[in-house]
Amino acid sequence: MKVEFLQEPELEFGNGGRHIDIRFGMMHHKPLDYDSTAAPKEIKLGIIGSSETIEGLGVWLENCKQGIEAKKSKQQYLFPEFPGFGEEDNLPSAISLDDRRNVTISKKDIEKLLENEERNALIRSSVNFFIEELRYIDEKTSPDVLICALPPALLERLFVDEKDDENSSKQSSHQNNQSEVDLDFHDLFKAKAMVLRKPTQIVLPETYNAGKKLKASNRKQKAYSLQDEATRAWNLYTALYYKALGTPWRLVRDARDLTTCYVGISFYKTLDHSKLYTSTAQIFNERGEGVILRGGQAEQTKDDRQPYLPAADASELLSNALALYRREHRNLPARVVLHKTSRFIPEEFEGFQDALDKHDIHSAEFISFNRTGGTRLFRYGKYPPLRGTLLTLDDRTHVLYTRGSIDFFSTYPGMYVPRPLKFRCESVEGTPKALAQEILALTKMNWNNTQFDRGEPITIRAARQVGSILKYLSKNDPLETHYRFYM
Repeated sequence: MKVEFLQEPELEFGNGGRHIDIRFGMMHHKPLDYDSTAAPKEIKLGIIGSSETIEGLGVWLENCKQGIEAKKSKQQYLFPEFPGFGEEDNLPSAISLDDRRNVTISKKDIEKLLENEERNALIRSSVNFFIEELRYIDEKTSPDVLICALPPALLERLFVDEKDDENSSKQSSHQNNQSEVDLDFHDLFKAKAMVLRKPTQIVLPETYNAGKKLKASNRKQKAYSLQDEATRAWNLYTALYYKALGTPWRLVRDARDLTTCYVGISFYKTLDHSKLYTSTAQIFNERGEGVILRGGQAEQTKDDRQPYLPAADASELLSNALALYRREHRNLPARVVLHKTSRFIPEEFEGFQDALDKHDIHSAEFISFNRTGGTRLFRYGKYPPLRGTLLTLDDRTHVLYTRGSIDFFSTYPGMYVPRPLKFRCESVEGTPKALAQEILALTKMNWNNTQFDRGEPITIRAARQVGSILKYLSKNDPLETHYRFYM
């Protein structure tokens, strides 16, 4: 075994400026594209919500415009201030609010939705209601991003665990009779909102009012800790900037590096819980521009039930990915990196290699990931291993701490003992250290979070996220191909 330490990768921002931290990079150098004609100078929001949530969000955004003070902490680099927006000396793109782009949900409308006793019925009715109102906003005023500012009365029913719902026994009986699965409001909303052809953002009351934190019974929030106000402002601003077609930062790329297409492949169950899986792929370049693909039906290995793609489907998926890359960039990449959430099998290798040969691409890396691996390192003292610690188990298998203690923050910013990311190089062209450095850099390409120590590379995170939304779409439903519609 061999242990190495990888330096924190830098990111590139405006005017060619570089920094390891997203927030300090944007403060010191501006967003990557801020001085180009493609950068959004004004982000026009269209909002649906109750009078309370629309007003609360508007007041908070106005406060954010003036800047939010840093949280009082000894870790000043972990909790920086939010500098404000709309002026040349802070974040230059303004966020624009206008009552003409808003739709207020009446108490009567909320009460009518709440008449749905079953949670799934409530979710469907609420999604349909919001989509129709947002369609009206878009057709009338054409905003850049559509905001769903959910009223607290609905939140308590939309996001509550079934076991906490007083109607749970009635729901369970009904769902068992109907062979129905629990719906997820966020994912169903994102799926159905694609018909609008505009990116959307769900904003919870706790974002702009810390006193309105949603109770922790929500299964997606059991390990959730409310971020400080400046961090919440950073995250929302960055997500809106990206959804309005801006590019906040990108990976640093040496002119000598091969142009690379990153493809993340994951699998998800269909909504009817059939045993067959469907593959998804997410394509990124060094700018982080994501393109979504919906692959063919997957199969499972007989021994360990791992999902995989038959050779023909693997070839078709990668060929489609390369075709979309060529459409975006007007040329093909010199190198392809495939990231997958399960082991590659020979049949998949055959299919992917067939696609590479057809497109005359000679440089490729096949990397599989495993979050369940039990190998960990322990460090003397009270802090876990440093982010960037790389443990080599054998020629192909490695363990990388993408979360851990960070010198720049002077602490470990997580709540629990970090679990490292285990990856296997199925075909070795580059050195394991170089591939691990690339994986570490790709963990910083998440537009939904400006604290850079994310656990998975964006290729894998996006592929999983996309899969959870695609399961709500049929083959005939509209499908957007850019990642901003899935965030």
